Amino acid sequence: MLLTIRHTSRYQYDFPVQYAVQRLRLHPSSSPGQKVIDWTVTVHGAEQEANYRDGYGNRTQLVRLDRDARELVIEAAGQVETEDRSGVLGKVYNFMPIWLYERETALTKPGDAVRQLAASLNVKDDKLALMHELMDTLHSAVAYTPGTTDIATTAEEALTLGTGVCQDHTHVFLAVARVLKIPARYVSGYLMMLDSIEQTATHAWAEAHIDGLGWVGFDAANNICPNEHYVRIACGLDYNEASPISGMRFGPGMESLAVDLNVEQ
Repeated sequence: MLLTIRHTSRYQYDFPVQYAVQRLRLHPSSSPGQKVIDWTVTVHGAEQEANYRDGYGNRTQLVRLDRDARELVIEAAGQVETEDRSGVLGKVYNFMPIWLYERETALTKPGDAVRQLAASLNVKDDKLALMHELMDTLHSAVAYTPGTTDIATTAEEALTLGTGVCQDHTHVFLAVARVLKIPARYVSGYLMMLDSIEQTATHAWAEAHIDGLGWVGFDAANNICPNEHYVRIACGLDYNEASPISGMRFGPGMESLAVDLNVEQ
């Protein structure tokens, strides 16, 4: 399947920005299941300071806002050819050792709710079947409800609340998998929706490392393993390490963000 993607993020500031930098993880890489045909990242209102691959293999740009900027526009666009591999990325490795993905973070630190969910799973010996059971259980336990959580919500908080978005489903999945001593990581990317071309945000799902198979994706928000409708952009231990755009800003005033995202065949 050939997917055409256009993703525009427009930041506007009440007062001229004194200093700001943004880290962009907006460039997908060719890998099993996806082939990048063409892709460009264009930035208006900032200059590139660095372009590199981080330790997770993510293509990363650092940009510095122009002095006294009032607006920053970031556009990522291109075409990616995809295929359905039933969620199996495979034995694709970078600099990070597999055991690193068992490490908890502030967003995935387990509490009583996470440990109880881990203990409730019935499958014991088959790790692939166990992760499928986790995905199905989590899909029922946390209702997809935009606006009930934010980027600082932890896995424990989202599971206790019982609502959240794809980011929360992913964090809970990671937290439970790591309690079970299964390496797991956060993946950010794009998803072509069947009912709408226009979207309001990028997507997120988890990948667990299964002996013999390598990395396998699980999207608990939709209760499905990623297929040809998905495009991977970046991965990390949690949202903070794989978010498409992150940064810091100094100066007075408020910041507003408008996102325009189209994913279509």
